[in-house]
Formats: sequence, C-alpha cells, structure tokens
Amino acid sequence: MKSARTEYLRPAAAGDVPALMALRTEAEGWLRTKGTDQWSDPETGGRAIAKWHANIDEGRAWVVVGENEQVLATVSRGVVDRDFWTDADQPETALYLYKLIVARDASGRHLGTRVVDWMSRLAALEGRTWVRIDTWRTNTGLHAYYERLGFKHVRTEAPSHRRSGWLAQRPAGELTMPHDLLAVSPSASRPVG
Repeated sequence: MKSARTEYLRPAAAGDVPALMALRTEAEGWLRTKGTDQWSDPETGGRAIAKWHANIDEGRAWVVVGENEQVLATVSRGVVDRDFWTDADQPETALYLYKLIVARDASGRHLGTRVVDWMSRLAALEGRTWVRIDTWRTNTGLHAYYERLGFKHVRTEAPSHRRSGWLAQRPAGELTMPHDLLAVSPSASRPVG
C-alpha cells in the first residue's frame, strides 16, 4: 500500500526567510556543479532577503512543506516583467511563475512538476490563458526541463542588464501529474489586495 504524501502548499511567512535563503544558497551551489552560471550574480544577503520579504508581504511567495513544517520548495508569482513581455503578448492573460526552487534532499518527489501544476490550476481558476516563465538564457538544462512540462519557447530576449530572458509559456489548466496534485493547507488564507 502506497503511503499518503505529507507535502502541502501554504503562503510563505516572514519566519520562512532563513529557510528560503538556505534553499537559494543550496540551489546556487548545485547549479554551479551543473556547469551553469545561473544565479551567479551578486544578489545575496540583504538585497535577496528584502526581495523575499516583499514577496511574502504581497502574498506572492508560497512554500511546500513536509513533515515537521520543513520547507521543501518555494515558488513565487509575480507581475509581468516588462524587460521581456510586451503589450503584444497580452500580459494580463498570464500568471507569471518565478523563483521555483526545490531542496536537493526532496528531489525525486516531483515537487517542481507538482508546483507548476498547482500554478497552472490557479491560472485557470483566475481565468488566465497562460502560465509564463523567464529563465536564465544559458541554462539549457532548465529549458529542457520546462519543455518536458509542456512549456513552449516563445522567444529569447537579451537586455544588456539582465541574464534571464528565455521566455516560455504553457496553457493554463494543463496538468503534467493530474493524479498527484499538491494540497493547499486548509489554514491558508489568501491575502487581501
């Protein structure tokens, strides 16, 4: 008999910031071993912490937790990034997924896929057409990962002040693992505003 999963989603809280920073630091190190320069920028310390707090305060950051409330993954939704998406892209038709990070010791649980599916369901519930991402231009392994999840490359933008710019989208409501959806904590309340 298969044991029940214990992971669930909940809004991130200010107390999660140390765990979020640990996830980011771990991901930076892991990415270096994969031969990519992703997240090699100097966005660390106070600036990164300030960004996490802003995302939390705005109700944009979520965490996947397991037993004992251990943070296993995080994702944020954001506003359209005008360095990449234009009026011609009809930005209001999309939910923008950012900062998807999964703890290395949670790999193999398909948490990234399940989080993307959750965002896809959320986008559909909001009446949106797309889930959109922008990723590091040089991280071809990440591009392939998202393509396996049904994202289609739209184009690559290369503003001189940004290293991200590989743009992709997948239809809202599309699910990769429909029989293994993440639950949202029953105590999770949606922030107002």
